[in-house]
Amino acid sequence: MKKIYHLSTCSTCKRIIKELDLNSNGFEMQDIKSNPITESQLDKMREMSGSYESLFSRRSMKFRPMGLHEMELSESDYRKYILEEYSFLKRPVIIVKDEIFIGNSKKVIAEVATKLD
Repeated sequence: MKKIYHLSTCSTCKRIIKELDLNSNGFEMQDIKSNPITESQLDKMREMSGSYESLFSRRSMKFRPMGLHEMELSESDYRKYILEEYSFLKRPVIIVKDEIFIGNSKKVIAEVATKLD
């Protein structure tokens, strides 16, 4: 399985998709704004990554306004917020076979690139 969960309006996601040539590399593309992630998709991502927290973005524009920075969040809280608001999913999430890559750090993108060869 080759899949990327991304935002089509996110310039970083666009750059990564272009840099890794994911459009012509057989990837299933899922824009999480127009096609929200399902509970089962999120649960599968958690199974692969080890936690919902690893999938949660504290950089979301809604993180501070909702007061989440002042709360101690549990795994079930992370799951709930990601399902309620697409911007809480750390992007992009790239799945190559049975491996998951979360976020846009240079290290993560370099690891993905090695799996595409």
